[in-house]
Amino acid sequence: MSASIELEGDINQKQLPQLNVWQQIQEDWIAHGRDWTKPGFRAVASHRLGVWIMGIKSKILRAPFSLLYKMLYRKIRNTYGIELPYTVKLGRRVIIEHQGAIIIHGYCSIGDDSIIRQGVTLGNRYLERPFDAPQLSKRVNVGAGAKIFGNVTVGEGANIGANAVVLEDVPAGATAVGIPARIVKANKN
Repeated sequence: MSASIELEGDINQKQLPQLNVWQQIQEDWIAHGRDWTKPGFRAVASHRLGVWIMGIKSKILRAPFSLLYKMLYRKIRNTYGIELPYTVKLGRRVIIEHQGAIIIHGYCSIGDDSIIRQGVTLGNRYLERPFDAPQLSKRVNVGAGAKIFGNVTVGEGANIGANAVVLEDVPAGATAVGIPARIVKANKN
């Protein structure tokens, strides 16, 4: 019975309309307070554009757009200090609230309606495992200066406190603080 419920969920997900790149950027613009000058919006818009560009099948057509993306990526990284490569799986309405020292590993996944603040690093923990990257579920709130390292899953609706160093999974709805991070508030469902 649970297999049929999961299957229905998969079917429902496939029936949701996919947004094109301009609809995604418009949605991100609204999420960022309709202010196109915000560095977080510019970083997310550049990411969306990069994903779209890398989806162009013809290498000849993709080449000039790819050059444009690389210039935008470097401009945002060097000007605002936000590294958000196109390989990141970025959910809808993700907000990068402030600029400065935000580094996101290329194999990270960030769920819908999550918030990332300044000084956040989402990266790998061990050099010998370069593809291990954090996976953030929906509505994750990451505080300023937080570091999340390795193949860590942060559950839906979790809060990561300012300057926390997360090295282990954080359950849904929990709050993690400290160095190394510990759970101070667990979900009471």
